[in-house]
Amino acid sequence: MKRKSAVLVTFLLMVIPSQLFAKGATVRITIKGADLRTPIEITEAKVLAHFQVWTGPGTSSNEAKSFIIDWSQGPAAERPKGLQRYEVSFYAKLPSERLIYVVFYEYDPTTDRGYVYLPGRTDDWYALNVGTIDHGVEGNWFHAWTVWDRVAGPLIASAKATASSTGPGKSPR
Repeated sequence: MKRKSAVLVTFLLMVIPSQLFAKGATVRITIKGADLRTPIEITEAKVLAHFQVWTGPGTSSNEAKSFIIDWSQGPAAERPKGLQRYEVSFYAKLPSERLIYVVFYEYDPTTDRGYVYLPGRTDDWYALNVGTIDHGVEGNWFHAWTVWDRVAGPLIASAKATASSTGPGKSPR
């Protein structure tokens, strides 16, 4: 029986592509929103190093604050209504760059607090996300990690200011 198991494992390791086992580093994050003229792209390696999809619940690291979520607070009981929603996409090199995870982010500039939604079973992006990592808490809103808020908040504010200064009838400076 042990021999059959060893042969089966060896066979699977040979036929399953190695990229399925890879946990490539995040190489790009994009933020899209209706109030942004163009998507925001984050590509600086020092910044990206903080935001790894393969951390948090459902992973071996299970860090309290990782990815872009403050997991230690659990799902958010409630969040402010009427906030602008942004689609945040994560890309990794496996071996070529590809989309690996998508969440939704809402930022409240009055409290400097953000909220992250992990798409649930009936939402777009769920299949992609759980195909990458199943955190086991999909379909919930969470408080954003303050490190993410400090990166995303100013980028969004700057992009919104640029979009409004170059809106219809205005020329770019």
